[in-house]
Amino acid sequence: MRINLRFLLALVVVAVTLLGYFFNTSTNPVTGEKQHVNMTADQEIALGLQAAPQMEAQYGGESPDQRATAAVQQVGQRVVQANGLDQKTTYRYQFHLLADDNTINAFALPGGQVFITQGLLKNLTSEAQLAGVLAHEVGHVVARHSAEQVAQSQLTQGLTGAAAIAAYDPDHPASGIARAAAAAMIAKLVTLRFSRNDELEADKFAVKFTPQAGYDPHAMIGVMQTLEREAGGQNPPEFLSTHPNPGNRIEELQKDIQQIYPQGVPAGLKP
Repeated sequence: MRINLRFLLALVVVAVTLLGYFFNTSTNPVTGEKQHVNMTADQEIALGLQAAPQMEAQYGGESPDQRATAAVQQVGQRVVQANGLDQKTTYRYQFHLLADDNTINAFALPGGQVFITQGLLKNLTSEAQLAGVLAHEVGHVVARHSAEQVAQSQLTQGLTGAAAIAAYDPDHPASGIARAAAAAMIAKLVTLRFSRNDELEADKFAVKFTPQAGYDPHAMIGVMQTLEREAGGQNPPEFLSTHPNPGNRIEELQKDIQQIYPQGVPAGLKP
């Protein structure tokens, strides 16, 4: 009876988790695709604005270089406006240059807060490369990757919890712990896979968005080459990485450019 009750409770947890995930859907205004999310755009905006000061503090705050900051903001807004994203979505697109001169990074928070470090900016060789980086981060925003990750995390946590309930044996508690740990590892790997797909999708958005703003999408390949060079061969295996390695991303970018512009990219774009 004790085993049956555990399995019954586990099944209830699974049912509630799955129903909560699959019945919370929303149509993306940019892609037109249905997504499993449980946050509204306003909630994403509020979450991003709330988290922004803490994220800035981790990278030394806003850059004091007003000229470079203005350039980042100008290029970022050009990408947004040229693609009509300020009309298609309600997000507040704001672009920040962070003072950290050593860390090579760029990231986006839900709702439109986009950040790039001085460490990355100084390694870029053209305005088109900057546009590619910012367009990639804007891609994360419009694709609602953060909201998807929250929903996916709740799904995997619920299923992992159900597995732990079903596997627990009070007469042999160590076996239950081992099984729960294995379930947690599987859930972690599933989440990592979503993240790699998100990065590739954001790269594809960069290929789509940059030409509309007047920039050559091939510039993103130069960004990947820079990241590969700076990594110095120290990347972890892709299977255990939240980001595809730069070499693989170059291949995917080349495929995206060929697919989206089979007759070649438009003429007159900034390289």
